[in-house]
Amino acid sequence: MSELINNSKYRKEKLKELILKLHEGANPEQVRAELTETLKSIPYGEVVEVEQELISEGLPETEVLKLCDIHGEVLEGHVDQSGAKSIPDGHPVDVFVNENRELRKTADKALELLDSLEKVPEGNFANFRNVLQGTFNDLMDVDKHYQRKEYLVFPYLEKNEITGPPKVMWGKHDEIRDQLKGCIELLKDTELTRADLAESLDLLFYPAIKALKDMTQKEEEILFPMSMDVLTEEDWWNVHKQTLEFGFSLYDPPVDWHPEGFTDDAGSEETASSADGNIQLPSGSFTANEIKAILNTLPADMTFVDKNDKVKYFTQGAERIFARSRSIINRDVRLCHPPGSVDIVEKILEDFKSGKESHAPFWIQMKGKFILIEYYALRDDHGEYLGTLEVSQDLTNARSLEGEKRILSYGEKNEE
Repeated sequence: MSELINNSKYRKEKLKELILKLHEGANPEQVRAELTETLKSIPYGEVVEVEQELISEGLPETEVLKLCDIHGEVLEGHVDQSGAKSIPDGHPVDVFVNENRELRKTADKALELLDSLEKVPEGNFANFRNVLQGTFNDLMDVDKHYQRKEYLVFPYLEKNEITGPPKVMWGKHDEIRDQLKGCIELLKDTELTRADLAESLDLLFYPAIKALKDMTQKEEEILFPMSMDVLTEEDWWNVHKQTLEFGFSLYDPPVDWHPEGFTDDAGSEETASSADGNIQLPSGSFTANEIKAILNTLPADMTFVDKNDKVKYFTQGAERIFARSRSIINRDVRLCHPPGSVDIVEKILEDFKSGKESHAPFWIQMKGKFILIEYYALRDDHGEYLGTLEVSQDLTNARSLEGEKRILSYGEKNEE
């Protein structure tokens, strides 16, 4: 039997047979036992080939989608990754894997909260609901992770005639997104009771978390090793260059991957909109490097949210008032705020878009500092709404200024 176990054709035929047994309604535990007994493990590439062959032979993609979770459970722990390529720090796959780590941590936090539901005092349920909603808001950040797979990685797999598995996985993405949205919508309901939430745990919340965590397993055991084999370094470089258009999920890579021999550095400091390297505006021009320095030197934190309510940019000054990481790029701005303040964000966006208002100021005391936070509607020359600019300033020192300062001197900002 050992010579058969080491035969790729036999392994694939056996795996196909087992998956079809699941399709016919066989008990997953019995199928797992048979898999363990006859195959021990199967290389990740063969799992993909079998799924592709099943679709080519007429098994509907929708049926493969239904079986995806079951055969994923059956295969768990039996996928051989010994031949997988190593992954450089900062490489797109390294980013995906680190995002998965953070997603699993957040999913585990959500599970701990849900498991503690019965112990939450009735008077604390509203706060508990807000914390849980914030945690599921964070889990919804997986959408950026999935979009990068769908729009950056899957096209390269399809060019290499690997079409079935990406379609099946995309379908699972949509299911998970819908489940998470359902959880968030339910938690946004201020009339939600403990009993309502308890009834929804097994129907919605636990399945959503399980599906998300299972997807990280499918990615790391099968998709990513296979993609490392199929995509060239140039392909990955193109994926890397476009990553910030979608944003990161709960993780900001500390290392910027730059493979040797590739010089087209997306996001380069000199990237600009004109042929001579300058960004031309009605009142003058500058390079992208110069405008970056200007924006990062201004004594304020600024964050730009586009007309579709996605965070697109933030300044990176030396002294920040509020922490920011690139994981918020392309995230819905509502998900960047605590659930208790989302209604305020909604109101500002609604009033800015309608033209009713264009400026919303707030000020707070924070750690002994006086912080001014202002939101401005951005509009073009025709009055069309372009987005919102958030500007935060520490005015503690400015409020203490007195008299005049007319002599050049360096030192304390409030020196007279």
